[in-house]
Amino acid sequence: MGDTELGNGTQVPSDPRAYLAPTRALLAAPIVFGNLEGTMTTATTSKCQPPSPTCYAFKVPPSFAAAYRWDGFTVLNAANNHAWDYGAPGVAQTTAALTAAGITEAGLPGQVGVVAVHGVRVAFVDFAPYYNTNNLLDLSSATQMISAAHREASIVVVYMHAGAEGPQADHVTRTTETFYGENRGNPYAFAHAAVDAGADLVIASGPHVLRGLEWYRGRLIDYSLGDFANYYDFATVSTLRLSAILRVTLSATGRFVAGRFDSLVLTPSGQPLPDPTGAAATFVNQLSREDFGARAALIGPDGVITAP
Repeated sequence: MGDTELGNGTQVPSDPRAYLAPTRALLAAPIVFGNLEGTMTTATTSKCQPPSPTCYAFKVPPSFAAAYRWDGFTVLNAANNHAWDYGAPGVAQTTAALTAAGITEAGLPGQVGVVAVHGVRVAFVDFAPYYNTNNLLDLSSATQMISAAHREASIVVVYMHAGAEGPQADHVTRTTETFYGENRGNPYAFAHAAVDAGADLVIASGPHVLRGLEWYRGRLIDYSLGDFANYYDFATVSTLRLSAILRVTLSATGRFVAGRFDSLVLTPSGQPLPDPTGAAATFVNQLSREDFGARAALIGPDGVITAP
């Protein structure tokens, strides 16, 4: 899944399990990954000092970690622009909450999340365009991290929090993308470099909108899974309300075996619900064809992703 945040401290769901419950059945898998957009902390001093209408700081109580685990999450990403919303105390308390809930964290500087399923080691190497995360703007260091993970684990999944934001940012531009004057990286170049360095699967979020799927050297790249959940913090209109769950089965050597794309739709509160109309899949297929042509990874009417 993509960006997942359940509030800004003053406004959070009273029952996070009930809020996440509509997707729980779809998250039955050995490994369930998402981007944790924000913190799990009781800290009170945020980065938004003084307050500004363009500054967002997200936090939920540390107890919410148990709700994420209940919903199925086993790995959560910290490589994004909100991991440090409440400074070092917020980061430390978030890490402690995830650890206590049995959730693996990835994406802080030098941090690789490794989980084992049926004796197979799977490494999550996560990046964002910031110095206080694994930095995708430092391509040399990033590819070295991916190569090292490839030597230590049977399967390497690379996540990138990259690209511009908003409804006009649904296409992969193949150039450096900026937002609010900030360098958000070149998602296309980074994803290809990640596969070249040993990634078996590349997934992404950050633009708050879905992007296309591409095959590159037999590996699947999802350029944005959009928002999985956002509790009253982002717009849920037009294409911003479309979301998805990407399900990928890989062999013990990282080879693509099967894939499925489950369409979701966000309610006005940002709650994800299964969408039987498949609107998200239709939208992503359009983007994939336009951006990648013959290399597009296409989703069938049943949600199945066609192998290359």
